[in-house]
Amino acid sequence: MGIRNLIEAGDPVLRYPAGKVKNIDGVIKRILQDMVDTMNQAEGIGLAAPQVGISKQIIVAEPVKGEVVKLINPKISNMEGQESGIEGCLSIPGVYGEVIRAKQVMVEGLDENEDLVHLEAEGMLARILQHEIDHLNGVLFTDKATRLLDPDEIKAEG
Repeated sequence: MGIRNLIEAGDPVLRYPAGKVKNIDGVIKRILQDMVDTMNQAEGIGLAAPQVGISKQIIVAEPVKGEVVKLINPKISNMEGQESGIEGCLSIPGVYGEVIRAKQVMVEGLDENEDLVHLEAEGMLARILQHEIDHLNGVLFTDKATRLLDPDEIKAEG
């Protein structure tokens, strides 16, 4: 198990577009596993490589325990609908906000075996994928939030 340090807002790596992965080798596969371990340790549901200090287009998500999604060079090819939801981020601890996202997305990318993946997602997985792909473009959820929530509001909803 390889737990990596989480990078927090203010670090420049979170604001630059991440580079494409050109070769999926043992190093990339190790990064993917470390990201899953780090996400689980931090009790998160999604993580992008820049959040662990690696400026590469790699994301992981686990909207449901045991259902891990690992994508390399992901891109959104289609978006439909719109819905508002509350988001937080492992790189911005304790901050939550309302963000409008597409209700459904089609995402393309590579898996760790270099196979092309077409993932149709809605609900929580669609939101996570959009959030993590934003990280790969140097965008934080706070950039898109229609409003940030007061800590008391979070307690009331929790």
